[in-house]
Amino acid sequence: MSDYINSFSIKEKTYKYYDLRSLDSDKVDRLPFTHKILLENALRHSENDNEGPKDIETILNWDPKSNRSEEISFTPSRVILQDFTGVPAVVDLAAMRDAVVAMNGNPKDINPLSPAELVIDHSVQVDHFGSLDALEKNNTVEFQRNQERYRFLRWGQDAFSNFEVVPPNTGIVHQVNLEYLGRVVFSKDDSLAYPDTLVGTDSHTTMINGIGCLGWGVGGIEAEAAMLGQPITMLLPEVIGVSVKGSLKEGVTATDLVLTLTETLRNYGVVGKFVEFFGDGLNHLPVSDRATLSNMAPEFGSTCAIFPIDEATIRYLKLSGRSEEQVDLVETYSKKQGLWRESDSKITYTDVIELNLSEIEPCLSGPKRPQDRIKLKDVASIVKTEIGEKPITRDRLSDGSVLIAAITSCTNTSNPTVMVAAGLVAKKANELGLKPKEWVKTSLAPGSKVVTKYLEESGLLPELEQMGFNIVGYGCTTCIGNSGPLDPGVAKTVQDQNLAASSVLSGNRNFEGRIHPLVKHNFLASPPLVVAYAIAGSTLLDLTTEPLGNVDGKDIFLNDIWPSQNEIESIIERTIDPEMFIKAYEDSIQGDDAWKKLETPQGEIYEWQENSTYIKKPPYFKSMSMELPGIRAIKDARVLALLGDSVTTDHISPAGNIDQNSPAGSYLKENGVERKDFNSYGSRRGNHEVMMRGTFANIRLRNKLAPGTEGGWTKLAESDEPTTIFEAAEEFRSKNTDLIVIAGKEYGTGSSRDWAAKGVSLLGVKAVVAESYERIHRSNLIGMGVLPLEFNSGDSAGSIGLNGFETFDMDSITKDSKVASLRAKSKDGEVKTFEVKIRIDTPKEWEYFEHGGILHYVIRRLVAK
Repeated sequence: MSDYINSFSIKEKTYKYYDLRSLDSDKVDRLPFTHKILLENALRHSENDNEGPKDIETILNWDPKSNRSEEISFTPSRVILQDFTGVPAVVDLAAMRDAVVAMNGNPKDINPLSPAELVIDHSVQVDHFGSLDALEKNNTVEFQRNQERYRFLRWGQDAFSNFEVVPPNTGIVHQVNLEYLGRVVFSKDDSLAYPDTLVGTDSHTTMINGIGCLGWGVGGIEAEAAMLGQPITMLLPEVIGVSVKGSLKEGVTATDLVLTLTETLRNYGVVGKFVEFFGDGLNHLPVSDRATLSNMAPEFGSTCAIFPIDEATIRYLKLSGRSEEQVDLVETYSKKQGLWRESDSKITYTDVIELNLSEIEPCLSGPKRPQDRIKLKDVASIVKTEIGEKPITRDRLSDGSVLIAAITSCTNTSNPTVMVAAGLVAKKANELGLKPKEWVKTSLAPGSKVVTKYLEESGLLPELEQMGFNIVGYGCTTCIGNSGPLDPGVAKTVQDQNLAASSVLSGNRNFEGRIHPLVKHNFLASPPLVVAYAIAGSTLLDLTTEPLGNVDGKDIFLNDIWPSQNEIESIIERTIDPEMFIKAYEDSIQGDDAWKKLETPQGEIYEWQENSTYIKKPPYFKSMSMELPGIRAIKDARVLALLGDSVTTDHISPAGNIDQNSPAGSYLKENGVERKDFNSYGSRRGNHEVMMRGTFANIRLRNKLAPGTEGGWTKLAESDEPTTIFEAAEEFRSKNTDLIVIAGKEYGTGSSRDWAAKGVSLLGVKAVVAESYERIHRSNLIGMGVLPLEFNSGDSAGSIGLNGFETFDMDSITKDSKVASLRAKSKDGEVKTFEVKIRIDTPKEWEYFEHGGILHYVIRRLVAK
């Protein structure tokens, strides 16, 4: 491969690189930005990979109009994790070391081969708000709840090489990645330059695409394999080009843009595809806006949503405090490799979608899905339709009332334009005497301390605090459902009157039951609109025509407090500088005193504590041997859950509160945990006993086997009373009965939550039959040895006439099988036979499935060496 290595010099320092121009330059020039990065990856790893030369040819000869058929390997430069998915990943790595030892291998073989960086951001909850000491109080509670988990992560940092933990109270993983961790171009051993590529255990890893880094979310199990040197295998994706034109109008935000794009691309259909932006409109989109768009790739369904490197990228790297040497390397390397945005590009795409920035209007999304965009002027009428024919009052707590107004999530807190806009809305509202309604829980959770610094410097933080938006933590908080408790009086009124209340948040997801159990309607909005809705107190108010309030007999409208773009830009220009970024991360990256004082376990093998309810040795590798389990038939299987469309990983494995009367709550109480110390499902992901019991436990899940119920309920037989899904699974397990799950379209949409596959596997589910799958969840099922099957086009449980109480058979399949035949036998003896597609898409996925899962495959390979 030395024929492909070239070099360049920057200020007397020489870098080597794998030169794409040494290949067929005409073919390289027409490749999308993403595929050039994949080509470099294949070229650089070809010496160590037997499939390398084939991968190079596959990518070079990519036909944008043909259906995907050829598999390639992709070896990311690094892996990024957050603590909800990162803790179970480290638990798995620790358990894998035990398994390797039991099979007479070397435990040190289980070790990250490339940088793995874990940012603790998912654990902080909004227990305290609306006061200057809310941050300190929430941090104290966070450490009290999570000490055991944090000690375990500190052990992992010491026990594994190439594994770094960014302490709590630093920021949100994707914003930290964008502002601090992202390299754009790596330089190995200070001489070999190559693109910064990554996979992450969070679906919003795509945010880093905003600065030209190729990366996306994967399940924890796939990330663990990547950490151990296993390439990611994939069919070379189609690439949808988004041609960006024009510029945003006055009063329109990047949030309005991303919610519009989410609706457009979800309707178009980009699941499993790459999305790439190009066009003159990029001249009017700074990196902060680009990152907002890239962040929501999971919501519009694409694997990634990437922007090429250009002058805007360089300006952002300089502004965010990257070294002069690093910035020069990024610019020179990207120009040498054809990764720099050019106006006369020869790139060809599978298809092109037009995006005219000047046509974007103010909007929200909701009340249940991010792709359901609503023009601002239509929100009140949508809510009225959702509520139905009920008497409504807006001057007191009632249906439509906003219970939670949260400036949250890296989607928006990484963007100074919308954050400064929120501060200015608060400032103008304060000057006019407006206040939020007393039933609204307000909070501000910046994605990094940089935000705090420029809000302080600009004088806008006190304005937000006066409006009730005090800083409550540096983490995901409300965006992932860690909204904390409502005021007890408010909660009682909502429950007693069965109110259909709302939340408004600057997050990226608003699925049912996600934000708070007592909030039915969740709306995504820009930070300035979050402040406005806190003042309005109701989503039944039309903010475009009705006053937010009346002070001294004068009506005050949204336009009266909305800032101009010049006001916003003036503040940004005079307050934000590189030193702000450098100082923010210098101060926080080492952790506070509580983090530094944690007592940390020692040793390369973790000493499991039998009585722990947070960290427990998982059963995946119990009695594992070098012999493959093989692919067996499914016989007399029963349906555990019969589900509809758009069942999210939140529905399958919730991250939020643990109900004391649920199977997981009962388990914790039986193990001496008091109700106040339950914490959340997300924080308990290191304990499989809790997570099994929490599978399908979302309070908004609707299982058609138990009509009239909501939550984790099912029936053993049609005439039986409902029982919990966990109890039913245990009953079926006692009889050695195989289980399946049947679902509709978009099964497994949402978070990259590997516990949505782990939990299903541990309940005894052998296969899922769905009309379609979200990419990451399908991969996770295979990674846990669960067979993903897909109805043929036009088929569904309903069209076939299944009621879910049949028994199901499927003959053995082989690695060459594309389809399988399922036989459903009803109680009266009628048999319905129908064909399904086997959604194991690549040869490597078949290998994983044959081994019983990806981690079993990795262990056997390492021991065999």
